[in-house]
Amino acid sequence: MNSKNLKKALNKKLSNWLDNVQNEEIRDIIKNNTIVTGGALVSLLTGDEVHDYDVYFKTREAVQAVTEYYVGIFNATHNRSVSVVEKEDGRINIFVKSEGVASEEEEETEGVLPEEIDQEEAELQEKPKYRPVYLTSNAITLSDKIQIVIRFWGDVEEIHKNYDFAHCTCAWSSWDNNLMLPQKALECIINKELYYIGSKYPLCSIIRARKFINRGYTINVGQYLKMCLQLNELDLHNIETLKDQLVGVDSAYFDMAIRAMEKKKEDNPEWSVDNSYLFEVINRIF
Repeated sequence: MNSKNLKKALNKKLSNWLDNVQNEEIRDIIKNNTIVTGGALVSLLTGDEVHDYDVYFKTREAVQAVTEYYVGIFNATHNRSVSVVEKEDGRINIFVKSEGVASEEEEETEGVLPEEIDQEEAELQEKPKYRPVYLTSNAITLSDKIQIVIRFWGDVEEIHKNYDFAHCTCAWSSWDNNLMLPQKALECIINKELYYIGSKYPLCSIIRARKFINRGYTINVGQYLKMCLQLNELDLHNIETLKDQLVGVDSAYFDMAIRAMEKKKEDNPEWSVDNSYLFEVINRIF
């Protein structure tokens, strides 16, 4: 897809989303603050199906308003009490008591007759588009392939300080319809090469590399060395650091491991994490 058609596709997706936002103020905020970056642009450029659109916002105020809007919808439609809180470092966080995540209940189809399944699918299609279906502390997943990342905000350059691989750094901004296609990103997309540009979350990057390798990307040992050098600066025996590093990894199993450590620390404040305990927990879960 060329840049002109890519802009059209992104504008169309945004318009479809906005058509399903009932609050006029929130609609304006989304329209004038949205940044799309990451894998969606890679998929559009290469003609592959988009898994989801990673959405960021330009300002903290936009993040706060949109988060409160969708958490409010989720609570109202699921009889939940999920809350929006501000962390000590100023970041906005979604707090889900006990579970840590909240999701829309999936419909059960096991043991249902085919004609009943067809009816059920029809009922599912009648659910509102772009509704919140999955909440974590740092992101809101909407139906129809939108993932709102609330952990970071700012201009494209600021957002990409938290990114890791060059091929994911193409971006589009809604307020000026500006499409950014860095040369290094395009080279890596064409060659299916993982090039590590540095990130605040090297542990997440090492784990994420597996996903791209499974999609046919290659990576040289130098890129792994760069990730390891940054990882060496972190204390992964600190529960909060480990939790922070794993936040971008899409695995409920890691959440289970973190919660197990937090519970043990809560029961015994003098206890500290060591490799023996980490290995035991990891082996049990994985």
